[in-house]
Amino acid sequence: MSRDPVITWSPSVTLVPTRACFNACGYCSFRRPPAPGELAGGWLGDGLEDGAAQALMAARPEALEVLLLTGELPPGSSGRPLWFGRLRRLSELALAAGRLPHTNAGPLSLREMACLGRFNPSLGLMLEGLGPAYDALHRQAPSKQLAVRLAQLEQAGRLGIPFTTGLLLGVGESAAQRRDALELIALFQQRWGHIQEVILQPWRPDGAAAAPLAPATVNELLTTIAEARWILPPEVHLQLPPNLWPADRLVEALEAGIDDLGGIDTGDVINPAYPQTSTVHLSGWLERHGWHLRPRLCVHRRWIPWLSPPLRHRAETMAQQLKAAG
Repeated sequence: MSRDPVITWSPSVTLVPTRACFNACGYCSFRRPPAPGELAGGWLGDGLEDGAAQALMAARPEALEVLLLTGELPPGSSGRPLWFGRLRRLSELALAAGRLPHTNAGPLSLREMACLGRFNPSLGLMLEGLGPAYDALHRQAPSKQLAVRLAQLEQAGRLGIPFTTGLLLGVGESAAQRRDALELIALFQQRWGHIQEVILQPWRPDGAAAAPLAPATVNELLTTIAEARWILPPEVHLQLPPNLWPADRLVEALEAGIDDLGGIDTGDVINPAYPQTSTVHLSGWLERHGWHLRPRLCVHRRWIPWLSPPLRHRAETMAQQLKAAG
């Protein structure tokens, strides 16, 4: 094996402030339509209160990352300040609990992103992909427009925020469109250097339609992984969610270029039909094939120096503790 045999993952706990979302993507089973009162700013119908968030974190003491995953309210809506206030408050609670928050909240204004960047050592937003297949799925999803997503990558770069993005694969896009999307991401990385990881996420139907990936689809995705490793700068980590991939072919994905398995909680709130694999089992499986699974923080080590002094000190201390624990 010529490359580093270490495969990383982030022990995480997921907090969902709300599933209310003004986007209506053609594949999403996570969102619920926002009620008029939410858009008007009076309430968040399934809002996560402080006590419930603290209880969820306490129930998963090994989780170093607190993933804030939320539906979106429209920019400029009177409900958005309450929605954003919950993201900031939950970020503060995560830090107070000795964790590091990582927020994926859709497009943010410059002020919102800069604010969250003071509390979150990393932020995320999926590019998803280029081409008519995505355009059709996002016809009723204003914040999924390509220009909006690209502007967010640029804005995060200008602000110097370590960033996670990625592609949703297998919705009808061509191999050439996948390469075009990867080349766009590579251009942002070459300009700003802030993209710490790119998720290569196979699209999977949820609920009763859940099914294993077909072998031919796996083969196509392995080619995309290898192309991504060639197109993207070497410092960018390639991430694959292991619960969305056939376990008996995971080693092939690592050999193609995957070096990270992302944040792993006890379940997947976006894809609940695909249970998370035990990391103990995963580690044993990988060790038998010559790979070593190691936990990491939500911000990769290379980008810790980018952080503000308080966040940098916290991340450096936690990284040293992880290293000492072996």
